[in-house]
Amino acid sequence: MTLADRLDGIVHEETQVRGDGDRVDLTLAGVHEVDVPGAVDFSGGELVDASLAAIDPEKRDQDDDYGWWDLAAGTYVITLNESLAGDDPVTLQPRTGLVARGATHPSLRTASLPALPLTVSRTVDGDGVGIRLKENARVSTVRTE
Repeated sequence: MTLADRLDGIVHEETQVRGDGDRVDLTLAGVHEVDVPGAVDFSGGELVDASLAAIDPEKRDQDDDYGWWDLAAGTYVITLNESLAGDDPVTLQPRTGLVARGATHPSLRTASLPALPLTVSRTVDGDGVGIRLKENARVSTVRTE
């Protein structure tokens, strides 16, 4: 069984599956801001989930199928279209194309595909946008190695 066989929600397999199926690019489903903060304590008895507010993507043209998120510098929470089945952990990391354009998320060894904090760098161009991300953009990669 390949890694691709363990993933549900792949948007376009021919584009996303790389190598011998041991690496798969993952796509952006949603961008959120923390609306109400969570809480973390020492014992775990007072853990509180943060409340997230979705940011709607905007279409550049009304005939477009997909919209864009124009994100200012800061930290957001992203969700992915894909989900992972099975208990064997994989390595989840940001795609080089994302990092090279001033945004990143943590790399994890995980058996699921959680929501991820996305950090966007500030720009000096003055328009307040740190990165533009299109719906279904390939932002992450999972690999079995």
